[in-house]
Amino acid sequence: MTDSKTVQRDAAAEDDLLYEVHDGIGRVTFNRPQARNALTFAMYERLREICDAADTDRSLRALVLTGQGDKAFASGTDINQFRAFKAPQDALEYESRIDRILSALERCRVPTLAAIAGACTGGGAAIAACCDLRIATRTARFGFPIARTLGNCLSMSSLGRLTALIGPARVKDLIFTARLLDADEAFRFGLLNEIVEDSPALERRTGELGRLIAGHAPLTLRATKEALRRLQERMSREQGEDLILMCYMSRDFREGMDAFLNKRPPKWSGE
Repeated sequence: MTDSKTVQRDAAAEDDLLYEVHDGIGRVTFNRPQARNALTFAMYERLREICDAADTDRSLRALVLTGQGDKAFASGTDINQFRAFKAPQDALEYESRIDRILSALERCRVPTLAAIAGACTGGGAAIAACCDLRIATRTARFGFPIARTLGNCLSMSSLGRLTALIGPARVKDLIFTARLLDADEAFRFGLLNEIVEDSPALERRTGELGRLIAGHAPLTLRATKEALRRLQERMSREQGEDLILMCYMSRDFREGMDAFLNKRPPKWSGE
C-alpha cells in the first residue's frame, strides 16, 4: 500500500521542482518564487533523482538548472527545515544529505549549466558551484552569508568543492565577510563563466550553449568531467563532523535561526 503522506510529499516536490526534456536538453526549475526558490528537503532529493536518472538516459546530452522568476536562482535551504533540529544526528544527517545531493550533481554524466538570475546563496550557491558552467544576469548576487545569518558552516566536502573552484583566499573572503558578490565580481572570482544583460538574454544564451554542448562528443565531455573530479582530492565529510556539531548544536545557531525568521539582527555569543 502506498503511504498517502509519501504521495503528497512527492507531488509537492514535483510542483516545487519542475523537470522537462526537449531535444536532449533537460531543464530543472526551482519553482518556489514566493520563497525566493528556497529549497526544501524534498526538492533536494528530487534533484538527486534527476541526476541519477540522467546517468541511464542516453538521449540526454545536457542539463540546465535555473530558478523560477528573476528574483532568485535559489536562496538556500528553507530555514523552516531547521526548526526540527534537536540532536547532533539531525545536523550530521542534514550535511550528509547535502553532500549526497551535491555529489550526485557533480557526478552527473552530462554537462550541467546553471542559469542564474537574482539571489544565488547558501545551498543555491553550492548547487551552482557544482555545475560545470554558470551563466548569470547582471542582477545575480552570489554568496554564503551564513556568518551573518544562521551561524552554521559548510561541510568539508562543500568547502573542498568551493576551494577547487576559486581558491582558499577567496573562500575565506566570501565566508568571513558574509557579503554577496554582484555579477561582475563573481565573474572576476571565477564563479561565473558569462554575464548577460537580463532574463530573456539568459534564456537565449543558455539555450544556445546547451545546444552547442549537446552536439559535441558525449564521451569526450564525460571523460573530461570525471577526470577533473578525480583530480580534486578532498577530505571527507566525516573528517569535519566535529566542526558541523560545533556550529549546528550551538546557542548561536538557535539565535541565528530565530533572528532570521523574526527579521531581527542576531546577537552572537560564540557559544
